[in-house]
Amino acid sequence: MTFLEYQNMEIDKLFLKLSKSKFRSRFHLTKKDKDYVNSKGFDVIKSHAYDFIVKRLLPCGLANDGKQTPMRGHPVFIAQHATATCCRGCLYKWHHISKDKDLTQEQVDYIVLVIMRWIEKEVKL
Repeated sequence: MTFLEYQNMEIDKLFLKLSKSKFRSRFHLTKKDKDYVNSKGFDVIKSHAYDFIVKRLLPCGLANDGKQTPMRGHPVFIAQHATATCCRGCLYKWHHISKDKDLTQEQVDYIVLVIMRWIEKEVKL
């Protein structure tokens, strides 16, 4: 099994757990969100995801932790809430990523991978 296959399998397990959360499972992309993703393309959306994660989640000790990700306005924001990648508290609870250290590049890459997998699944619905 390749590392990518392993990661995808772990993300599938995560999505199964998230689907059992009443809060997380209520998030879905609207037609407008899907149209936006399709018009911009996945590469642009992925670059937006990296930008949001680096600016809003990478540093530890954020004063507004738990409030830095809007509930709407961009497909990535919706995906962050659906995948529990919206704040450092959720990253710790669901993904076991420490709140006490800045995110590493590997962690940022993982978060963006989770977000993009969720968006890709939603666009196909």
